[in-house]
Amino acid sequence: MMNDPKALVLTEVVDGIGIATLNRPDHHNLLDASLVQALIAVVDDMNARADVRVIVLSALGDSFSIGSDPQEMERSGLMSADPALAAQLMRALAESAKPVVARVQGPARGLGAGLLAACDVAIASFDAHFSFDSVRTGQVPAVIAPWVIGAIGPARARRYFLTGERFSASEAFRIGLLSEIVASADDLDEAVGEVVDALLLGGPRAQHQIKSLVRALGRPHADQQTLDHVIGLEERIDTGAEAQEGLDALFARRHPGWVPVGMS
Repeated sequence: MMNDPKALVLTEVVDGIGIATLNRPDHHNLLDASLVQALIAVVDDMNARADVRVIVLSALGDSFSIGSDPQEMERSGLMSADPALAAQLMRALAESAKPVVARVQGPARGLGAGLLAACDVAIASFDAHFSFDSVRTGQVPAVIAPWVIGAIGPARARRYFLTGERFSASEAFRIGLLSEIVASADDLDEAVGEVVDALLLGGPRAQHQIKSLVRALGRPHADQQTLDHVIGLEERIDTGAEAQEGLDALFARRHPGWVPVGMS
């Protein structure tokens, strides 16, 4: 059975499958400090449980997660997760001893989209969409960068980090952020179930070693030195004048000063 329906992350364990469900649908599963901490705790707990073989990350509502959207954060009065905490979440997912499968519907933005790069398999419905849009408020997606670059490559990361533009599920699949797309949200459970069934056929120790092998051979590598660098970079940028202008413009519903006059 699921736990407290008011919990920020709902959990359920059935037949070796640990399901972690983001439970802030009214705020599009906004990743504030409290939800990030709750999700880290759930992932750690599921890794410690002998009855969990595979972790499924899902979300209630029409959105997977809009990340740390500043307008939604302001409206809800929540506290954003600092870069170090966000990095801890990314690392918890990426270094989970057990395979992690993401079930994605609706928008996944910023940190919400970054989570997919830290999972082993990500499956989305065709109407899902994605963006790394922090640049539009003068900020940098530094903390998620090691995993996103590892998933989609530096050239594609440059484009979507630099433009902040929204892209479709089909494009996310083409560039490697998604493992699979399905026709609609109704098809997600079947697709996720097929992948989970395949994972349950593998040896748990072998799967752990495979994950470690891929981390060791993949580039860029999110070791502690890299994480310290990206956390420091994001903290410096977030407190700078350009980011402040970007956020001021966002809340005032105007373009920031760097946008040319006349642009719509």
